[in-house]
Formats: sequence, C-alpha cells, structure tokens
Amino acid sequence: MKSVFQGAALALTLALAGSAAVPETQHAFAASAASALAAPAPFRLTESDVEASNQKIAAAYQHLVGTWTDAFRQVGERFVPPRIARYRGTTMTSCGRMPANNAVYCPSRNTVFYDEVFVAAQAKAAANELGTDGDMAAIGIIAHETGHAVALQLGYRGRFTYDNEKAADCLAGAFARQADRDGALERGDVEEAFFGMASAADPEPELTGDVRTDRRIVQRQVLMGHGTREERMANFRTGLQRGGRACIPQLAALR
Repeated sequence: MKSVFQGAALALTLALAGSAAVPETQHAFAASAASALAAPAPFRLTESDVEASNQKIAAAYQHLVGTWTDAFRQVGERFVPPRIARYRGTTMTSCGRMPANNAVYCPSRNTVFYDEVFVAAQAKAAANELGTDGDMAAIGIIAHETGHAVALQLGYRGRFTYDNEKAADCLAGAFARQADRDGALERGDVEEAFFGMASAADPEPELTGDVRTDRRIVQRQVLMGHGTREERMANFRTGLQRGGRACIPQLAALR
C-alpha cells in the first residue's frame, strides 16, 4: 500500500490493554490460523519486519477510519473508530485472553487486538510468495476486524458465525475498493489481500467415517466457521467489486 497515508499514521499509539475483564463476544480473524501457521516458517522474521508491519497498519488505519466515517455519513449514521492494540503470543488484555497467532475484534471495548508477530509473518509470507512487499496481507487482517466493528455498529448480526465472517471479509474488500479509488493501492496489493484471505481459511474437517456424525461435523463448520479458501476469497471479491452495499443491507444506500 502506498505511503500516502504514512504522515499522520506514525502518531497513532498502539498500546496493550491491561486488565482481565471478559467481553460478551469476540470476533477472531481465523480460529484456524494458529494451527495453519504454527509450522516453522521458510523465512526469518526480524524485529524490523514487525516494526515495518506495524507502521503500515497504522498508516492504513487512518484510511480505514476515513473510509467508514464517510460511508456511515452517507447512510445517516456515525462511525466510532475501534482502537487498535497489538500484543505478542497468548496474553491477557482488558478484553480477556487473546490467543497467539490471531487477530480479534472485541465489541465490548470497541478494540481490534492483533498479534503483531503473526500479522507481520502473514505479510512476509505474502511477500515471499508473490514477490511484493506483502503489506496488504497484514492490512487485510485489520480491515477484516474493522469490518466487524462496521457491521455491529450498523446493527448487523448474522444468525451464524459464518454470516458475520462473510460480512467482515466482504467489508475488507469494500475498503480495498475505496483505497483503489483513492489511488492508495499499489501493484500487488489485491493479490496480497487474496493471499491473506486464503491463508486464514478453515482447515478441512476431520471426519470419522460415520455418515451421520460426519454430516454434523461438516454442517457445524459451514455454519460456525470462517469459510473455505474459495469462500473467503469470494467474499472479499464481492466487496472489492461491488462495495459495502453488497456486504450488509444497512449499507444499501451507499453511493
């Protein structure tokens, strides 16, 4: 993502929260991401990589806030930007226990928590795979979690987990669409975002061989998961091509 956002971004404070109050709900980027990325990476992640990732996220955050503030204004609402807080490994925060290798939106604190090492590793993995700087793979994670804030603040609550994750992936795509319109995307950013979505897809369910039991396992994953590789990329693509109005009914009035 172009450095057009980086001026105001470096002033953004990304701080850990301290107490152990537990929220009613949390929306994780991908429950499967920890296991999917637990294997040794084929690259060495440095502190410089992590710092660079954090600065890119801080820069993109400014644009995320602007994008959704404007969208809310168009539909007669006011957007309250979520706070951004980074952590490392499994830790306790003001929103309770945060899992390693993940990112979580906490509604009760209106805060996006993210494991900075996990997110930086996503960016570097995308960079190695695609031959780009990889930054949009990391930014896409924050855009997804911010998508949960957008949906909830507009009153959208899906019946099942997948409904909410589908909306958040779509809204991340809608943010990328607006960033492209604003001239903020650079070559490779869209591919990086798709790489991030695919990397965080639900794993194949472990089946037992019993038809009835396996049907329940598959059905539960369909309803309670984040989506397959194909679904997550398709949901992001919907927002990218059609904008926020295609993600949740509450944004139907967007221009």
